[in-house]
Amino acid sequence: MNLKYSFILSLFLINNYTAVGQEESSKLAFTISVNENLKPSFKSDGRLLIYVSETDEFEPRYVSVFNGMGSIFGKNIKNWGKNQIKVLNGSNDWVKTSEWGFNTVPHGVYYIQAVWNQNRDSESQSNSPGNLYSEPVMVNTQKSQKIELTFSETIPKRELEDHELVRFFEMQSPVLSKWWDKPMDLKASLLLPSGYNDNPDKTYPVRYNIAGYGGRYSRINSLVKNNEFMSWWTSEEAPQIITVFLDGEGPFGDSYQLDSENSGPYGEAIINELIPEIENQFRINGSPKTRFVDGCSTGGWVSLALQLYYPEIFNGCWSYSPDPVSFKKTQLVDIYENENAFYNKRGLLRPSMRDIYGDPIFYIQQEIKEENVLGVSNTYVTSGGQWGAWNALFSLKGEDGLPKPIFNPANGTINKEVAEHWKKYDLLLYTSSNWPELGPKIKGKIHIWMGDMDNFYLNNSMRDFDEFLKNTTNPKFDAQIEFTPMKGHCTNYSHKQILIEIQQELNNMK
Repeated sequence: MNLKYSFILSLFLINNYTAVGQEESSKLAFTISVNENLKPSFKSDGRLLIYVSETDEFEPRYVSVFNGMGSIFGKNIKNWGKNQIKVLNGSNDWVKTSEWGFNTVPHGVYYIQAVWNQNRDSESQSNSPGNLYSEPVMVNTQKSQKIELTFSETIPKRELEDHELVRFFEMQSPVLSKWWDKPMDLKASLLLPSGYNDNPDKTYPVRYNIAGYGGRYSRINSLVKNNEFMSWWTSEEAPQIITVFLDGEGPFGDSYQLDSENSGPYGEAIINELIPEIENQFRINGSPKTRFVDGCSTGGWVSLALQLYYPEIFNGCWSYSPDPVSFKKTQLVDIYENENAFYNKRGLLRPSMRDIYGDPIFYIQQEIKEENVLGVSNTYVTSGGQWGAWNALFSLKGEDGLPKPIFNPANGTINKEVAEHWKKYDLLLYTSSNWPELGPKIKGKIHIWMGDMDNFYLNNSMRDFDEFLKNTTNPKFDAQIEFTPMKGHCTNYSHKQILIEIQQELNNMK
């Protein structure tokens, strides 16, 4: 948006040319301003992120290791007064994903954008509501120059589609608020069945859906805007089941809906607070026999974990492409035996993602570099990213009050003390250790799908999980675990199919 007034917060870098090897490079200076209309919402403490992209196909702030077409720079700034001119140079105090810095920018055409991460409630997530960002600027770095960027936009609050079958739910969690010593909220959205509004005395079964990583309760919008799905959902053939879209947002990224030493008692909050309250408000019949859970990727892991750790609360989980169910195969890392997460024993970089033909897309080391830039501690521990969230859930608390890192953020060396603590959340270890008591409680409740060319190598640990279950005899394995050749991550996930299968389970109970 174009606003008339702005106040200037400047940072200056010396302008001249230098060289990187045989290539010429330039120095960049930035003058960052904030529109006057955003002045009331501007906070003086935050993390400044500058995104440098090589493509204009999307905004630079969406640059990541997934596309490999840019770089990210970050640093914390405190007491940045609204009328203060802040002078910063191109020194090494920037945390960055690239080998070059602002003193040595290779010649080329770039698209540059700044983000002011000031959301203290979700301080680890750069694209959280309330953070500020500038419009992208195209820059040709054939010469040293000053770049003008203006914080002109605020990332908006999440909103739900206006639909008669959509509801929003929010509650303050007593147990989380006490643990954090401040108000902590739980949020969700609901998709009601077509007959809900016409049958005020009827109660319904419920499906709790867990998002993939970074998914929020507002993901219901994409389903509601899917005409094909909604045409089916409002037809007579669709099941009369309420879907609750849980929100995974936590202090260190996704909370994974479980208790942890770092994020707090999220499992207790979901099971003992959110579920009873939401089922009371929305005419859910409240019986464990008609309560189900599902998800893909992060949601696949969480749905399986909830079914295993709370076996009598849910009557079935549909887990698609779950995160590593055994930390002996955390993607390609054996957390317990390997010495380094970045390099294998042959000294080769470990991929984190591949295509379905096996060609690597990016490496764990690259992934961690990005999370180090995003983290307010200058490490992945506070990045709000995938590794940061895993680390917050699985690790013990460090002396600095932050999650203790599973591996060194700079060189990838694994901390064996922390690895030992991860065993508590190793689903294969948990299942095998508790099978005589757990097995009867989850009989007929486990439904898992995995692509055998999962893009994040998650099929490896699931093969071990499957092998254990197939060899159990007391009680005998009866889980449904399907591997599909040449399929990647979450490719077979379908809201419609899961709802149909839940309805079949309900029919079988009659």
